[in-house]
Formats: sequence, structure tokens, C-alpha cells
Amino acid sequence: MDKDISRKLFYTIGEVAKMFDVNTSLIRFWEKEFDIIKPKKNKKGNRLFTQNDVDNFHIIYHLVKERGFTLQGAKDKLRENKQETIDNFEVVKTLKKMKRFLLEIRSEI
Repeated sequence: MDKDISRKLFYTIGEVAKMFDVNTSLIRFWEKEFDIIKPKKNKKGNRLFTQNDVDNFHIIYHLVKERGFTLQGAKDKLRENKQETIDNFEVVKTLKKMKRFLLEIRSEI
């Protein structure tokens, strides 16, 4: 999940699953469960996720996998105050980057 991947216009379901180290079935399940994820589909019916969809997956992943919310709890949290949830996620993401950076500095000293 923390790996930086160059930004593209669309990501396949396999690429999204690899970003989060989960099965594609979980991606399809979350797509059905959360209305904030709306992938485009090509003529073959393959899902094409935008960067916005990937960002929403990050938030859902953070709530469910990292903070231990149930699916219903994550839905309620996003429905009640989505912006606060996004802001909190951004703070956590920034703090994780800072921690990695500081650990790198410590290992070089």
C-alpha cells in the first residue's frame, strides 16, 4: 500500500489489488459495499479505477484493516463526516512518511 506508483489515468483491478496486497475479490466486494467507489468499465466489462477511486480505497483500507472498523462502521463513519475521516487519514499518512524518513536517518547515523 505504501509503495509509490506513478499516477495513471486508470488502474486495473489487479493493479489496485496489488497496491493494497489484497485479492481482487475484496476489491470487487468493497466496490459493491461502498458507493463512493465507481469504476468505469470498458467494452469488455473490465473495471478501470480512477485515482479518486484508489484514494477512496486507501480511506476504506485504513478504516477497515488498520483501525479495525466493521464494514458498517466504516460506511457510517464516511457518511457522517467524510471530510474529517479524510483529514485524519492524511495526517496518519504524513506521520508514517515522517517515521520512515526518521528511521532512515537513524540507520545512516
